[in-house]
Amino acid sequence: MLGMMYTDKECRELDYLLRKEMDEMLLDLSDRRLDGPVKEAISKRYKIIFRMYARIAPPRELSRYATGLRQQR
Repeated sequence: MLGMMYTDKECRELDYLLRKEMDEMLLDLSDRRLDGPVKEAISKRYKIIFRMYARIAPPRELSRYATGLRQQR
């Protein structure tokens, strides 16, 4: 396990980066032009980034991205 200490500003930046990355992945997952293996790889990566985001996000924001996990199945 790796522990890191961030300032408040760094936490906000990390929050922003993770949200934007998840938004992009959700957009990619909804693209009908992508085939199964590509979507599966994106889905696995989404789950990892979602777990990272879950450690710093408020519950209201977290629920917004948790629905993305259900949509991609």
